[in-house]
Amino acid sequence: MIDKPAGATSHDVVRHVRRTLGTRAVGHTGTLDPFATGLLVVLLGRGTRLARFIEQQPKTYRATMKLGVTTDTDDGTGAVVAEWHGALPDEDAVRATLEGFTGRQLQEPPAYSAKRVDGERSHRLARRGEAVALRPVEVTVHALDVLEVDGRNVTFRVTVSAGTYIRALARDAGRRLGTGAHLVALRRSEERRVGKEGRSRWSPYH
Repeated sequence: MIDKPAGATSHDVVRHVRRTLGTRAVGHTGTLDPFATGLLVVLLGRGTRLARFIEQQPKTYRATMKLGVTTDTDDGTGAVVAEWHGALPDEDAVRATLEGFTGRQLQEPPAYSAKRVDGERSHRLARRGEAVALRPVEVTVHALDVLEVDGRNVTFRVTVSAGTYIRALARDAGRRLGTGAHLVALRRSEERRVGKEGRSRWSPYH
């Protein structure tokens, strides 16, 4: 398990591990966006065969979304496409709206994603200015707890099925609230217990 730093892609981490250990048999079990941090499960040798099973497990994240600003990537790395200058919804409305996303639902993946459209990654089409309309896919939000509402910033913890985009969840919550929103922070979290030592976390970047 590796604590991925912000700015590195999941492939950057895999490449680093390959160089460090001197082996090509390295893979990961689920891509994290470059701006995201936290748990990246890396498999070695014959263990890479287990990737397709592990990556289907639910994932837990701590995320922060910003109300009132919409971006083309649904996160802070993109260009602003809309801003809301009206009154913000109260805390109860924000909590009820976000927590209303629990359960099965159809989610439209972000245009800037690794989904393929006619064999090409959708993010490449979007960067060329081409219109991208991705087919909604069924996802499950197993649990969502709002941790803090601080003005425009809303922090929440969420556990989701594989294939769920937290960026898209923030985007859709902003739409329901009528203000627009985008994701400004994302950290995948998971505890691994080792005897009495408690949480164990290792990062080759430390």
